[in-house]
Amino acid sequence: MEVILVMLIVALLNGSIAYINNLLTDIVPMTLYAEQYMTVVSGVNLAETLFDIIFGFGISLIILKFLKKGFETYVMWTDGDADEEPLYLLTNFFRALAVAICFPTIYGWLGSIVEDMTNKLLIAIRAATSYDWQAWVNGISSLGIVTAIFGLIFIICYFMLYFQFLMRGLEILILRIGVPLACVGLLDNDKGVFKTYINKFFQSTLAVVIQISLAKLGVGLMLNMHIFWGVACMVLAIRTPRFLQDFLITTGGGGTGVINNVYHSVRLVGMAKNLAK
Repeated sequence: MEVILVMLIVALLNGSIAYINNLLTDIVPMTLYAEQYMTVVSGVNLAETLFDIIFGFGISLIILKFLKKGFETYVMWTDGDADEEPLYLLTNFFRALAVAICFPTIYGWLGSIVEDMTNKLLIAIRAATSYDWQAWVNGISSLGIVTAIFGLIFIICYFMLYFQFLMRGLEILILRIGVPLACVGLLDNDKGVFKTYINKFFQSTLAVVIQISLAKLGVGLMLNMHIFWGVACMVLAIRTPRFLQDFLITTGGGGTGVINNVYHSVRLVGMAKNLAK
């Protein structure tokens, strides 16, 4: 019975080799620029059309909220502090417009940085491990039922992680399209929904880097017959988004802890200069 189960698992693993060998190839650009790959399939750049619609709607909301806040604060005196300089509201207005307009360019820079960093990490991981899927399957077949079961678990986690990458790509695409709407929150002094939105954006982007690195490390360990370490890396890669969510929430509101601390430091310096005057 044990021999039959091992043979069945080995057959499943042999059938998976045709897919898993190149499954994570170009997964980083596929996740960061999901619309390009969907365009190749459908022939229509739907993401660009959606972004144009949301962009126009978002700019309209920014203008309407700016007029509303200005009217209620400085005419009706029902919102905010009427003694506050109108320059603050005007500054927030131009900041919201600038972020909404320049975000595609800024995201292009961010995508290049993420791709470059990920490629360097993968080169380092590949240099420390060797890859031979067929030799791994042959080794699994000779190590008994327990090792074969863990090998099957590893392959299942591998496919789960791949689909998670596809969902992550769609998530980042939706976040990118919705940035003009989130920029409406920049008109508020506490940045409104923009803080949570950009925090989620950085979380999703960072998750891609960590997941692909853990996946490649897990493959290298598994193919070198470090069975438990390989499965552990793959399971941790699947759970990375939840781990990052807990981590980033504790760092504070507006994106990352470093950015938030720099912002408050600049504010404190400005207050000190005003007191000195």
